[in-house]
Amino acid sequence: MLVFLLYNNMEDIWTGSECNSCVSLGLHSLTNDTLYFMATLNQSLRCFEKFQQGNHSALCKECKATYRGLNELYSRMEKNRTLCIDIEDSMNMTRRLWSKNFNCSFPRAENVPVIAVSSFMLFLPIIFYLSNLTGWLGGRL
Repeated sequence: MLVFLLYNNMEDIWTGSECNSCVSLGLHSLTNDTLYFMATLNQSLRCFEKFQQGNHSALCKECKATYRGLNELYSRMEKNRTLCIDIEDSMNMTRRLWSKNFNCSFPRAENVPVIAVSSFMLFLPIIFYLSNLTGWLGGRL
């Protein structure tokens, strides 16, 4: 009974971790997607190691392209459902390094419209009151 329980628990862990997404059908090797992700991850981590001493702004600038490529690859793999827990864990660790340890970030394209609309909404009451004030003053003069 103990062996049966151990087997079922291991099978649940394997299934829940989506391990089949990272290994080939015969379970003899990693999939090409996984190997490519690992190579891209190692390229980013080597860049982090190379520039981590001293000014982190140099790291953010020099490693931006490799990190962005890794992020885009991860997003594609997420969309295609070719992720396993090891890849997710590696990406979480890399994102934590990038944002928390090195304090790097990307300016996001969707922030520009949000800032523009927010600024417009902020100044709308001021414009409204100024236009009413000039109308009110014009009637008094």
